[in-house]
Amino acid sequence: MREAALNAKVHVSRIALDQNDLLVWQLADSAFPAGGFAHSGGLEAAAQHGEITNRSELVHFIKNALQQVGHGSVPFLSGAHKSPGDFGVISQHFETFTSNHVANRASRLQGRAFLASSVRIFPAEALKYFQSKVNEQNFPMHFAPIFGTILSLLHVAREAACRIFLFIHLRGFVSSAVRLGLVGPLEGQGIQYQLTGCLEAIFAECINVDYKAAAQTNPLSEIWQANQDRLYSRLFQS
Repeated sequence: MREAALNAKVHVSRIALDQNDLLVWQLADSAFPAGGFAHSGGLEAAAQHGEITNRSELVHFIKNALQQVGHGSVPFLSGAHKSPGDFGVISQHFETFTSNHVANRASRLQGRAFLASSVRIFPAEALKYFQSKVNEQNFPMHFAPIFGTILSLLHVAREAACRIFLFIHLRGFVSSAVRLGLVGPLEGQGIQYQLTGCLEAIFAECINVDYKAAAQTNPLSEIWQANQDRLYSRLFQS
């Protein structure tokens, strides 16, 4: 009987673990409506201005862009995940930090989209309460702190949340490159695989950085993204 009860407990814990894994996979799935498909992170502007003409230059761009995500966004995600109750303060800090109007707008749009999707998809009262407080107090809904808070409320570990966030951006840059015709789908997937080691190194470097120590590491990306609105024709919003 004891052995049967122990086996039942192990079975239940495995089910819980598997369900959490499936939640992580769902959040990382490109089908999850997080709003990122509309943004290229400055890649479109860089390509139109002749900054990216081959695979090597594209890989270099994505590496630098991921470094910026790691040092400029992951600390805010991590801080919000550790202290969801401080979301307002952290998001206001991110608002001040993100002075580029195009990047600021893109972050707000993605944050709102991710929050709205999460509330509709996941039946968690904590998410509805969080949404009502954000709307009531009119906090800036920036993507990184929104992402960190929501994954904390869904009981996804902070380390997993940061990895998903970096992966989403890596996938987004590759997807943008494919849609812009810079590389084909298979070559894009090869680049994504090539950069997984870079992603893990950035994760290890930035996972414990305090949001007050966030930094701008890629000013050229800021310049390209700031020029997005000036492009004569464009596929992406940023």
